[in-house]
Amino acid sequence: MRAILEALPQLDIALAPSNDARRSTILAMPAQIEADTLPGDVGDAIRALWKDPAVKEAVRRAREFQLNDSAVYYFNAIDRMSSSNYLPTDQDILRSRVKTTGITETTFKVGELTYKLFDVGGQRSERKKWIHCFENVTALVFLVSLSEYDQMLYEDESVNRMQEALTLFDSICNSRWFVKTSIILFLNKIDLFAEKLPRSPLGDYFPDFTGGDNYDAACEYLLHRFVSLNQSAATKQIYAHYTCATDTQQIKFVLSAIQDILLQLHLRECGLL
Repeated sequence: MRAILEALPQLDIALAPSNDARRSTILAMPAQIEADTLPGDVGDAIRALWKDPAVKEAVRRAREFQLNDSAVYYFNAIDRMSSSNYLPTDQDILRSRVKTTGITETTFKVGELTYKLFDVGGQRSERKKWIHCFENVTALVFLVSLSEYDQMLYEDESVNRMQEALTLFDSICNSRWFVKTSIILFLNKIDLFAEKLPRSPLGDYFPDFTGGDNYDAACEYLLHRFVSLNQSAATKQIYAHYTCATDTQQIKFVLSAIQDILLQLHLRECGLL
């Protein structure tokens, strides 16, 4: 809500005067509230502000400023989330976001196999910390948010996020560190992408796309944009999946497929395939 309130002046949108005190309540709060439950006055303020047409209009124009994709989900759940006995659901957790900084290593077992997963920060300032660290990894997982095709970077609001993702993918896919490393490409947030296309045409940001608001055509176009960057197609494979990370059943299926891919890659490296 703070991001919306701070963006209202640049969007030239006026909040209802009756909500001025509630705006002050939100803006006076720290960026992160260290409490087990949401303070009552904050919950009341968010509930009232979410009903304000100005806030709804700002959300409609979210591509013009930096707003978390899950904001509407949380606003709609404010009654439940501000209750004194609130416990987060799986969806509440899946839709939350914590900025990745540095390199986070997670080790886990699936059956008899042990996997090491390294999560790295994708922001520009983070890349120099990890680009050289993974010369011998079995595979790279590259995650793209399809719904960000009409949004700008946090670090540089003159740069389109999808264009930046393409640039980063190009540099990683064709890096000397990953000459023989296969890449698993997740084209994520397909639900938000499908919802956004009719009101924010992909062609406005990628003029060579001529498919209008056709979802399948848009997906194929963006997939081709990424896959076509691979300069070593004869030796390096890209395994692509369209995903919705909040759909646990779909992700379970995709992860099972990836497990098979990783096993095949490992066996090939060992000369057993």
